[in-house]
Amino acid sequence: MSQAHTNPQTGIQIKHLSVVYPNGKEALHDANVSLKSGAITALVGMNGAGKSTLFKTIMGFLRAKTGQITIASMPLSYARKKQLVAYMPQAEDVDWNFPVSVWDVVMMGRYGYMNWLRIPRSRDRHIVRESIERVGLWELRDRQIGELSGGQKKRVFLARALAQQATILLLDEPFAGVDVTTERSMIELLVGLQQQGHTILISTHDLASIQGFCDQVILINRTILDYGETADVFTPENLSRAFGGNIADLSVSKAWLMQKEAS
Repeated sequence: MSQAHTNPQTGIQIKHLSVVYPNGKEALHDANVSLKSGAITALVGMNGAGKSTLFKTIMGFLRAKTGQITIASMPLSYARKKQLVAYMPQAEDVDWNFPVSVWDVVMMGRYGYMNWLRIPRSRDRHIVRESIERVGLWELRDRQIGELSGGQKKRVFLARALAQQATILLLDEPFAGVDVTTERSMIELLVGLQQQGHTILISTHDLASIQGFCDQVILINRTILDYGETADVFTPENLSRAFGGNIADLSVSKAWLMQKEAS
């Protein structure tokens, strides 16, 4: 384990977390991890390893069987109430046929600041515009979300997270289905947010890009296998543990692994 395990400056702290689905299947078992504030951390594991389960538990969509999660040393429920955490879901978790525009989706990031009537103020509209412009979608603000490309859809939900003004961003597979240019622009935006003090947890299958922008890595396979500084944790040996020899998941990074092992 690296020094990051004992660093007292923690954005998210998870202790002995276990999550069991209603059908009795245990999705996470005794997971323990501490994330430094102000870092970009990659969450790495094969399909079904518990990445989305971890995100949804942090967001309160799933209930933990045991364990504790704190955000910036606050109880999870309080941190969510304070709008400290924003979430970008996977594409398959979104109803793209729902009749809402880009503007409408991004405005949802402001709901926590509105009264029960959800009438936006001028400040809300200003922040929504700023967020849409920041991800380069202002000209498409009135477009129905189902009409967007894969990369544009991702950027809409990133803009919603920006509009929420959360200090912690949870991004579930933000690069899935996007082209290289879009991925690079999103990474540049994430690095800029980190430089402003945001804490970012991102699950990704694009292992080739992790070393270029992630400070830390978490390896997950139904529990936390290891975590810490990228240089310490992101090794071929650890990836083999995380993926369990699953060729389908490792194929996305096969060239990277061969290059790493040869160096």
